[in-house]
Amino acid sequence: MKESLRQQEQTSCETCGSKGIVTDTYTGESVCSKCGTVVTDNFMDTGPEYRVFNLQESNDRRRTGTGYSYTIYDKGLSTVIKGDRDAQGNKLNYETQKRMKRLQRQDNRSKVNETHARNLSIAMAELDRMSSELHLPKNVKEQAALIYRRSLKKDLIRGRSIDAFVAASLYASCRLLKVPRPLKVITGVSTRKHSEIAMTYRLLLKELKLKMPVDGPFKFVPSIANKLKVKQPTEMLAVEILRKADKKKGLTGKNPRGLAAAALYMACQENNDRRVQRVIAEAAGTTEVTLRNRYRGLKEVIDEMPSLDNLTPVQSVY
Repeated sequence: MKESLRQQEQTSCETCGSKGIVTDTYTGESVCSKCGTVVTDNFMDTGPEYRVFNLQESNDRRRTGTGYSYTIYDKGLSTVIKGDRDAQGNKLNYETQKRMKRLQRQDNRSKVNETHARNLSIAMAELDRMSSELHLPKNVKEQAALIYRRSLKKDLIRGRSIDAFVAASLYASCRLLKVPRPLKVITGVSTRKHSEIAMTYRLLLKELKLKMPVDGPFKFVPSIANKLKVKQPTEMLAVEILRKADKKKGLTGKNPRGLAAAALYMACQENNDRRVQRVIAEAAGTTEVTLRNRYRGLKEVIDEMPSLDNLTPVQSVY
């Protein structure tokens, strides 16, 4: 779909350079109005597949089927040969039915006969299972499928585990889209070991040249606060503490999870919403030593500023 969209967005003719591109939706072609060159003949119709009788039905863009998706091994564009009747509903004769059965059998074999398609069918099933267990949104799943397809196209999976690449692609997708899922959580639902998935993830970064955004402590506060079941004012105060410390450059080079845990611990003390250090560290996936070190660092930065009483929580955390 992305390739066809890029072709549809082409605004100039490659032959004469004219920008007068005319699109004929009936023939599915884009033609240069100056020299007559067919710019593209791969036009995808996203309109309804049924007859319309009023304006409301004409504006309805729904279509049958699952639609185009990278999470389906054939991208959702497969064909199916089935049925024993013709277009008029008449039953086919015996010889035609035999021929159609043979065509159906050959069609089913050809879909999974290639190594590429067979690999994708296994990988996408594993990706669907892991995404469901981790409760990940659809855009993360689509991005992970795209990363896996890129690694398959570069022949990185030959001789390596499919499940490890699926887990690594899913973790890379979470990092790219800033969805807080640590590697330990992803490896917990995978069939492969943590060390193997971590090694595969580093391979993806190197070979696909992926640039990961730097994680900040702000995105980890809601998930940790949800595990601790702290009050909402406490969570908002923790975010405000981090914002004040960020203005003083007190968050640079520190573990974001440790900083989020330390800010929540400080906010719990301030709001009398007491939590033990060990419980907060476990919820953040870090150690008590890290929590105490980050707490001391935050306290030094906060002590240089006005009292915590002047830190008013903002109305919206996000």
